[in-house]
Amino acid sequence: MWRSDVWAFFFFLWVVGNTTANRPCIPKFVGSDAMVCVCNATYCDTLEPVSLPPKGLFLKYETSKAGHRMELTEGTFQLNSTSLGFLGLEYFFNASERYQHIKGFGGSHTDAAAINILSLSPDAQNQLLRSYFSDTGIEYNLLRMPIGSCDFSTRPYAYDNVAYDFDLKYFSLAEEDIKFRIPVLHRILAIAKRPISIVSSPWTAPSWLKTNDQIKGKGRLKGKAGNAFHKTWANYFIRFLDEYARYNVTFWAVTVQNEPECSMYVMKEFPTINYSPEEQRDFVMLDLGPALASSHHKDVLLIINDDVRSSLPRWAKVILGNSSAAKYVSGIGVHWYLDSVIPAEFTLGATHRLFPDYFLLYTEACNGFQPWVTDVDLGSWDRGVLYSKDIIDNLQHFVVGWIDWNLALDMKGGPNWLNNLVDSPVIVDPTKDEFYKQPMFYHLAHF
Repeated sequence: MWRSDVWAFFFFLWVVGNTTANRPCIPKFVGSDAMVCVCNATYCDTLEPVSLPPKGLFLKYETSKAGHRMELTEGTFQLNSTSLGFLGLEYFFNASERYQHIKGFGGSHTDAAAINILSLSPDAQNQLLRSYFSDTGIEYNLLRMPIGSCDFSTRPYAYDNVAYDFDLKYFSLAEEDIKFRIPVLHRILAIAKRPISIVSSPWTAPSWLKTNDQIKGKGRLKGKAGNAFHKTWANYFIRFLDEYARYNVTFWAVTVQNEPECSMYVMKEFPTINYSPEEQRDFVMLDLGPALASSHHKDVLLIINDDVRSSLPRWAKVILGNSSAAKYVSGIGVHWYLDSVIPAEFTLGATHRLFPDYFLLYTEACNGFQPWVTDVDLGSWDRGVLYSKDIIDNLQHFVVGWIDWNLALDMKGGPNWLNNLVDSPVIVDPTKDEFYKQPMFYHLAHF
């Protein structure tokens, strides 16, 4: 059920019961219509671990513009009640009518996220990680990580900068992996009681593999699929998976490329590899698919597209319409950035009807990305509403999960070496050893 000023999951029933006390939010009002919950080394709001109530009872979680944050109420079913206008309201459930299996929800573990988390004191860091991943938090079970750098790094970098090292003898993880991302990831995995499925995506390749001869900026892989450059890039994925396995980190899936098409239309130095759907099809068919299938990581799923939904169903038709490429693919990644203007039915719905055996997974979303809006709009209720509406719309069109962008950013929406600043559900202020859980965080919590 939806109202513009309140989000609550509940059955269509009259509530009779009492409120169960969780550790409540400490509110901070940052504007006439804006509020965040303040967390620090000694305090952060929590939830009681979720469990099914006894038969005849129900639980209601409520988050509202008025200030409720995941407030829990217990109640009992009352049949044939006429209270509060419920006269004649009936709820029907058809157990035989099934839709998609929901994989889960989560966020992205970028260099920027790790740097911000580690800028807090150890106790405050633990509060932040528990808020996302523990059973007293919102229990994310999906996590996305870049393969190498992205714009939400402090510098552009790759894992092998020795030109024409086709055997990748000089491949090595970066300082950002060893000092930041992997240590935080180990803590996430230790905190979480639910299994965490990690998706990894490349932004860019070593300069010598790209047509623009730069790590940053737009370029394609040199030559055509099947050649030494494409084979090396496919093996680069395998080496990344190998190196992370040495740190006891395994991946559920990889995407072929972050934003292979729409990145052509963004800032000049945005780090990317551009593909047409035909180029991605051939790379999957001749290089990446076989490389994964013949490696120790043959169980890692492969996701195509990883771009805005305006590319659908066109990209799916080109790649999944070819059986030699489709046999390596499990799903289709989607970004939310044009969702407000591109209808779900003609993109997600159409793709599912054409290719029902391939899952649709949202792999990136954030607020504040448009150049004309505020990067970090602290306490914005409306940005949380945008998240909830988008997730509901996507779930109604066969999407199996939704991954937010950076887990945590600073007060300006960074760091980002391109100054491509955006918002995040958690904003960190290391000068006060505090972090702020925004309305977006609580909207996501309901899912």
